[in-house]
Amino acid sequence: MTSSLRQLRLSLAALFVLSTGAYAAPARPQINITGYVISADLYPAQSKLTATAAVTFTALDDVTNPVFELNNGLALTKVTDAAHNTLTAERLTTNSTVRLSLPTPIPKGTTTTYYFEYGGLLSGSETSPVEGIKLAAIADPISILLYAGRWFPMTGLWTDRFTAEMHIRVPSDERVVGSGSVGTPKTVDGNRTEYSFNWTKPGFPGTLVAGKFLAPLRAPGYSNIHVYVTEKRKAAGIEFGELAGKEFEFFTTTFGQPESGQINVVELPEDAVSAAWGPEIAAIGGHRISDKNAQRLLANTLAHQWFGSEISPATLNDAWITNGMSRYAELMYVEDASGKTAFQAAISDVSAGAMAYDTEPLSTLGRLDPFSPQFQSMTLEKGAMVFHMLRWEMGDEVFTKFLRGLLSQYTDLGVRSSNVETVAIAQSDLQLTPFFSQWVSGTGAPQFTNKYTVYRLGNNKGFRTVGAISQDLDLFRMPVDLRIETDGKTEDRRVDVSGTDSQFTVETFGRPRRITIDPQGWLLKSTPDLAVRVAVLRGQQLVAQGDNAGALAEYQKALDANKNSSLANYRIGEIFFNQRNYQSSANSFRDALRGDGDPKWVEVWSHICLGRIFDVTGQRERAVNEYRLAVQTNDNTQGAVNEARNLMTHPYKKEAAEN
Repeated sequence: MTSSLRQLRLSLAALFVLSTGAYAAPARPQINITGYVISADLYPAQSKLTATAAVTFTALDDVTNPVFELNNGLALTKVTDAAHNTLTAERLTTNSTVRLSLPTPIPKGTTTTYYFEYGGLLSGSETSPVEGIKLAAIADPISILLYAGRWFPMTGLWTDRFTAEMHIRVPSDERVVGSGSVGTPKTVDGNRTEYSFNWTKPGFPGTLVAGKFLAPLRAPGYSNIHVYVTEKRKAAGIEFGELAGKEFEFFTTTFGQPESGQINVVELPEDAVSAAWGPEIAAIGGHRISDKNAQRLLANTLAHQWFGSEISPATLNDAWITNGMSRYAELMYVEDASGKTAFQAAISDVSAGAMAYDTEPLSTLGRLDPFSPQFQSMTLEKGAMVFHMLRWEMGDEVFTKFLRGLLSQYTDLGVRSSNVETVAIAQSDLQLTPFFSQWVSGTGAPQFTNKYTVYRLGNNKGFRTVGAISQDLDLFRMPVDLRIETDGKTEDRRVDVSGTDSQFTVETFGRPRRITIDPQGWLLKSTPDLAVRVAVLRGQQLVAQGDNAGALAEYQKALDANKNSSLANYRIGEIFFNQRNYQSSANSFRDALRGDGDPKWVEVWSHICLGRIFDVTGQRERAVNEYRLAVQTNDNTQGAVNEARNLMTHPYKKEAAEN
């Protein structure tokens, strides 16, 4: 729980690759790319890529200057049209694109093929289309060519579906993982091997990972799961494959068969993003493969086989559909594997993300930078909450039917928000127009209050409670759960809330002592507790961007809302620790231990952090005592107890940690 700044950035980067890329997309696309034939050579020793790409596309308007996205580390050596005429290309490094100048326009509706020859050095994040995030790099022992890295000429990131035939040549001691049918690897030039892939359905088969991987590992009982890892991760590979098998099986049972039943789990370098996906690919950072607590990251990555690969957003305004449902699928697996308590805790965190930047409707987010915190929080977290609330309105059985209907009706197609609404109404027979108006086309969340009066009924028949649920959104309309705690049995009632005031009458045998609105957290709603979580989340995102001052201001907002917030104090302690302000850090961790204890993991990790402070300040005996207290909590969140036991025998050294 005390991740370094670099790890925080990589975690955010994982969300970016799992969702959408960042680029200045035109208001209306000029061309629609439908297919590729790519031939590429990877030279890890030189960090070099050379490639040719035949790109088939259709003009959506009369086009004179078609624009293609391409990683800034790659230079075009030649571009020709279908008649083999050489075209003039202009490199635009500000947005990682190349613009072609045509002697005559391509008429609207015309399909043609252009041929690109290009190459260059891909060694890190310096040339990445997204500043500071490594998405394409040729290296030893692992090379990554992620779709979001724009290592081939492309348009319409995550919205423009295509087929791809690829022929990739690497040193003979490496293997390549890609999407689609795989030809038999063949030796070329004596010491190189060519791998061929062919994905024939419109999709996003643009991710390749190559490296010195062992022969694919197979988890017992899951013949469809192949795990590609280096020798360093061999010990964890089988267990991780078993986890992938269990998650993939759960999703298949829930959502139906995906486009392919095979999954290649492949190791990513530790300094790249934490996760990425492609058809048949779940690429996970090597350090997370060895992590005992990576089930949510893996589940989210696998869920994209359905929500991202099988269906995709028609435009970036629709990114909430696949981003949000992949996040919610992840939480559904948590519910199945770990129970309701873990699920509801995760929903609380997602609710905070949903409200962190809720100033733009989901249906208009395409005009934002897709890598901005607002776009990410809204499409991932608020998108997930939309599906969570739909499940509440529909019920579990109809909700599953709705998801399966959406996937089957739009297989290999882009999906719009209006399509989701139409399918939801058809599958549920519910009037859901107000729901989508509020949660997709609107902003904000209701803040509920309730007033009620209790009357005793005659003849020992119990009590009648007459009250009203009030909230501040005039057009809000949804069913809301009420929990009535009485002297005897606790009872639940569903009340249809419409407008700012909705009356209810409930009869119970026991006298009501407390009435709670939405006790199980099905609705996205404004509460004092959520305000604290929102401020803390915004602070974490500012830390990830390197803005510690801004983060401290957000954490202070959380403390203004709840001066006893253990979470806010813990996060402040992290910042001071990274700044080597150990006294202030220790004070904050102690405040976290004296606080409200929410969330529970703060206790164990505060003891560990205090132990680390004592270790780096030469107070080993006090450090060991804190580690012992951590072990005594018996809370192994994020491997806390394991870490504490290790630190009891191996003192923490700040110099050995990442800064």
